[in-house]
Amino acid sequence: MKIAVQTTSASAFSCLFIAALAIACVFSAACIADDTAASVPATDQPRGEAPAGMVWIPGGWFTMGDEAFPDARPLHRVYVDGYWMDTHEVTNEEFARFVKETGYVTVAERPIDPAKFPGVPAENLEPGSIVFAPPSGPVPLDNHLRWWSWVKKTDWQHPEGPHSDIKDREKHPVVQIAWEDAVAYATWAGKRLPTEAEWERAARGGLESKTYVWGEDEPGAGGWQANIWQGRFPVENTRDDGYVAAAPVGSFAPNAYGLFDMSGNVWEWCADWYQADTYANSESRNPLGPSTSHDPQEPGIPKRVQRGGSFLCHDGYCRRYVPGGRGKGDIESGTNHIGFRCVMDPPSE
Repeated sequence: MKIAVQTTSASAFSCLFIAALAIACVFSAACIADDTAASVPATDQPRGEAPAGMVWIPGGWFTMGDEAFPDARPLHRVYVDGYWMDTHEVTNEEFARFVKETGYVTVAERPIDPAKFPGVPAENLEPGSIVFAPPSGPVPLDNHLRWWSWVKKTDWQHPEGPHSDIKDREKHPVVQIAWEDAVAYATWAGKRLPTEAEWERAARGGLESKTYVWGEDEPGAGGWQANIWQGRFPVENTRDDGYVAAAPVGSFAPNAYGLFDMSGNVWEWCADWYQADTYANSESRNPLGPSTSHDPQEPGIPKRVQRGGSFLCHDGYCRRYVPGGRGKGDIESGTNHIGFRCVMDPPSE
């Protein structure tokens, strides 16, 4: 989906901009953890060498969810089979190789379909995407549109608008990626997007029910463990962690499975459709998520799950950089804080 924020039409702004932004926090109802599933030994790593740039995530049971977030309740036991996962988020140079070889055009680079927005002037249907635009002063945190803007000619090569570029950012995570862009890359690479359960299993790194991907130490204790927001959101980032926006992949220590940036940096697309009450009826073994999407806050917009949080996550507004925190995104929209990584199944025995 495309939107036109910089438009002379107030009605077009309201309709299109609100429809495309899928970045609000969601909260719903709660239960208790299912403790009936016994622990299962980790799956042995498959024979043969690891695929380049990937590590093995052993299969097994783990407790999924987080009581702090209504849409991440109830805590429940889940089993996933073992799989390979990219050690880091897909980078600009990796995505550029894909585009060069295939000629792929991302959603943000395509003209907006006028049939989806009848009556909107043609000049407001130019390609573009959503960019974080910090306000000039403190604002209430009740409306995320206060710090997001639709900017024409914004895409993965111009992530902050037409005057930006990715020169010298080859190792940064690619952003301004819609869900179908991530799927296209994964298919080309012979991989796929992780399920939400696979992503959380990997993020926890074998640390059962810990608050953070690194354990229980508070963020910043003994040095910053992830690229998140420090200061007063959304107007002041003190960049105590060294970064004001996305960092090169691998800039922070990996988790226990050898995965970088499973907390903060950029949100990562998952395969699952988003529903706020998914966990109330989740399968216990290799769950694939619901068959359709429903977000009570924006019921007409299909959304997929995003995980991991981003450099914009802040304890005072969006604390979902923890392993059990859930995000969601309009499948046709990207922003400059959304990327992805891939997984791969082992060969059949």
